[in-house]
Amino acid sequence: MLQHQPPGLEPGMRDYHARQLRARLGELVASGLWRHPERPERLSSLVERARELDDGRLLWLAPERADEPTVRRAHTGGHMQRLDKLRGRKRMLAIDSTAVSPGSVDAAFRAAGAVCTGVDAVFDGRAASAFALVRPPGHHASAAHYRGFCLINNVAVAAEHAKAVHGVERVLIVDWDIHHGNGTASIFAADPDVLFFDLHRAAPYYPGSGALEDVGQGRARGTNLNVPLPAETSDLAVLEAIDRILVPAARRFRPGLILVSAGFDGTSEHLACRFSRELYAHLTDRMQRLADELCHGRLVLALEGGYHLDPMREALAHCMRTLSEPGSELPPIRRSRIGLPAVREAADFLAGQSYLLQD
Repeated sequence: MLQHQPPGLEPGMRDYHARQLRARLGELVASGLWRHPERPERLSSLVERARELDDGRLLWLAPERADEPTVRRAHTGGHMQRLDKLRGRKRMLAIDSTAVSPGSVDAAFRAAGAVCTGVDAVFDGRAASAFALVRPPGHHASAAHYRGFCLINNVAVAAEHAKAVHGVERVLIVDWDIHHGNGTASIFAADPDVLFFDLHRAAPYYPGSGALEDVGQGRARGTNLNVPLPAETSDLAVLEAIDRILVPAARRFRPGLILVSAGFDGTSEHLACRFSRELYAHLTDRMQRLADELCHGRLVLALEGGYHLDPMREALAHCMRTLSEPGSELPPIRRSRIGLPAVREAADFLAGQSYLLQD
């Protein structure tokens, strides 16, 4: 998955100032002073950190490349054709800096396959839980479109794989990346067998979706739970959202598998919110306890965003220690109350909109 090396230029734009910005970015790229943020070091650095933490209890699995039928369970035929035409090419795809290099499409199929490999491992008993360290990320890719650095929706493919191959009737997807998982939300908006819970920085922060009022469509109404967070939100608000909204909804939904879109871009260094690195230990602990209670411990996490290497490495370390040492003491978190009113407003609103939160 390291062969995905997107170019660092914005696409051609009509606006004069945008063209000037593109020219300046081109100069920075040519000089080596700026690179696309979704770069290979994101993955290699995390793999290095995971190996440092390995005390012999980790099982390292080589990912199986997802085949086309597996990916087509979550994506349209037209999208598959577009991806096929991009093989071996280097170009910008969208105004939000989505891009490909010659190895990107193969890397995307391998990333989707890696998450499916994690699902297989927790169902066949090879692993108690799994963390798929993958790139490119996936949660912005919809059934028919690439977007937000994402070509294939890895978690959506894995959810459909679990249903088709392992007979899972209901899947819970938790997205704690700081950007709304708009692609995942759109894929499952009308699917009553997938509960999608998303914590994210509120619009207009990219991608500008994930409104509180978007609760699903048709028979799936009430299975799409958004918690938009204000700037500067810290740890207490995030954990309250988990405890007041996700946990009761999940208990009523009774999933057979929990998937997590695990982005590490909520830390202070990313300037969107103020999550501590230690928060990810608490989030992972809550996910594992929920999986133990509801679905025989079947929990699979997949890497999404995060672009500052040091906080990403330490957030991953907290996740992995929590998974490998269940019941161990958790580190202290930030006690700021910023974001709590927004979470409580969301909890009250969703209680009136989702059957999963009603008595």
